[in-house]
Amino acid sequence: MGEVILIPLKSNDREQFITDNQEAFNYGALEEFGRRDDHFEEDGEIISRETIEQSIDGGEAFRIIQDGKSVGGVVIKVDGERGDLDLLFVSPKVHSKGIGYAAWCAVEQMHPEVTVWETVTPYFEKRNIHFYVNRCGFHIVEFYNSRHPDPNDPDAAEQIDEQFPDGMFRFEKRMK
Repeated sequence: MGEVILIPLKSNDREQFITDNQEAFNYGALEEFGRRDDHFEEDGEIISRETIEQSIDGGEAFRIIQDGKSVGGVVIKVDGERGDLDLLFVSPKVHSKGIGYAAWCAVEQMHPEVTVWETVTPYFEKRNIHFYVNRCGFHIVEFYNSRHPDPNDPDAAEQIDEQFPDGMFRFEKRMK
């Protein structure tokens, strides 16, 4: 595997970043549910353009580059000692090659001040759950569902009911 680096997202790459993100997220849902999936935020997309744009605008967005080619992206938010992994995606064409893990390691190195990282993923994203827990060292700390929506997100109950009725996992990684 060639070296994996993160470079800040450039404004002229924003549209492709959004498209690539949607492709990667759709891949997981289609792999799990096939064409019958009903978890889409907007027509045909698991994650909406609006959600991705809000993430980019509210955080630090990076392209994951391997051998000079864009192979994914990551968006993080850092506030002092707390970090939020908002989005992390790798092109389905290069899955299972260690790229996501290398990108995550680069994020950790960029922000050594962070003592707790947090992220969420839908219950059905088995690849993500495996990746966060078994590869990156996160722990599942909460399960959001219709009886327990995210208390920090005013739209969480509606989102769970409509998009993820079976819930979302919240993960934390406490740094040593």
